[in-house]
Amino acid sequence: MAEPATLEIPKPEKPQKERIRRITAKLFAEKGYQAVGVAEIGEAVGLGRGALYYHIGSKEDLLYDIVIRYITALVTAGNTILYEYSDPHERITQLSRYLMRTISEHLSELTVCFREAEALTGERYDEVSRLHADYQEIWARAIKEGAEQGTFRELPPVALKGILGMYFYSFLWLNPNGRQSSDEIADVFADIVFRAADKDRPTPDAE
Repeated sequence: MAEPATLEIPKPEKPQKERIRRITAKLFAEKGYQAVGVAEIGEAVGLGRGALYYHIGSKEDLLYDIVIRYITALVTAGNTILYEYSDPHERITQLSRYLMRTISEHLSELTVCFREAEALTGERYDEVSRLHADYQEIWARAIKEGAEQGTFRELPPVALKGILGMYFYSFLWLNPNGRQSSDEIADVFADIVFRAADKDRPTPDAE
């Protein structure tokens, strides 16, 4: 089996802003975006209101920075995996491992990405929604092209949403320091996908 795709989150240009982003993501993940005020963020990062606004602009700016960074990384990596791997099973395995590794290594940020993006407004909300749709399309393409190769069966859109929900909502229970590594969990999830999609396996109705 080929080596899994590596996690590549863009390097921050300003360490102070990255520190603010990391601490704020933890606050948003623990308490929810709406429950965290600017004063609490300032206290957590050790900056007054004026200095904080200099670095973040607004609370929604900070939420957008957290969300857009990670969903963009998922889309970029997903497209790379589709390009680098042609075997349907290997594609799903690599998509699964990259996603679970990202969630495990950046749990607070991905919790915010999956749970709090609805708080974004206007063009920011539209942009993030498009990126989520792009990421779903990457998985849909992996299944569709696997079906065209005769490996998978076609899956209805609701099945794909269920599959991705299995991954996305792992932030509710995932322990990055638990007994199973992110790759081990990813491989269990990938096997569930194969059980649903493999053409040579009976459908649930046929069992």
